[in-house]
Amino acid sequence: MKLGFIGCGNMAKAMIGGIISSKILSAEEIIASDSYAEGLANTNKELGINITADNKEVAMNSHVVVLSIKPQYYDNVIKEISSVIKDETIIVTIAPGQSLEKLQGQFGRAVKIVRTMPNTPALVGEGITGVCKNALVSEEELNYICNILSGFGKAEVVEERMMDAVMAVSGSSPAYVFMFIEAMADAAVMQGMPRDKAYKFAAQAVYGSAKMVMETGKHPGELKDMVCSPGGTTIEAVRVLEEKGLRSSVIEAMKACVEKAGKM
Repeated sequence: MKLGFIGCGNMAKAMIGGIISSKILSAEEIIASDSYAEGLANTNKELGINITADNKEVAMNSHVVVLSIKPQYYDNVIKEISSVIKDETIIVTIAPGQSLEKLQGQFGRAVKIVRTMPNTPALVGEGITGVCKNALVSEEELNYICNILSGFGKAEVVEERMMDAVMAVSGSSPAYVFMFIEAMADAAVMQGMPRDKAYKFAAQAVYGSAKMVMETGKHPGELKDMVCSPGGTTIEAVRVLEEKGLRSSVIEAMKACVEKAGKM
């Protein structure tokens, strides 16, 4: 197999689905294991990939092995598979707080490791994944991994010291954005708009605004100023957001996110 997943939860399924639909790899080239047999069987039915209950089978038979499990399970799973990992195998991790040095120590020997941080918009092919590697991974191998990751969005190589910031600014941030959309929709409902339309207007406004940042290359502050007419309604709303500490709240939330990652 070219690609194996140990753990096949929502994030793994999103990644696999994107990789297959983008035709980067076929379902026949992917294998996954998971302790939840019913969920694994459903994934096999939905995506057509190979499945097994044996983590070692995935580790032994995959060129790239993705550890798509929660951080608290890394120790046990790595102990289980470390003896069967081949020298040419590339280990890809997606958990926060798991540094390359720590992971190398868990394997107890030289292993090729690529540390990544994807996010849930991978479910709709719009994810972004931060990527860094250890010294054993060649640039060619890193490019291969980034190509796989591009199957469900964008992949951006960063220095490892930035990975906790990546986790805060993209890995966890969909939750902040969903809260913002929900709050805007609640306000629209309060003004008499039906809830289904309120969610549609709020979500499309966020989507379109993000697209403007990506496609125009303009500073977000400049784009904000373009909406704020002198003495108008938008600048009045911006004044209230500043008064209530929107920026500070977001910064403090992301700071807390990074601090939590450092303790995992």
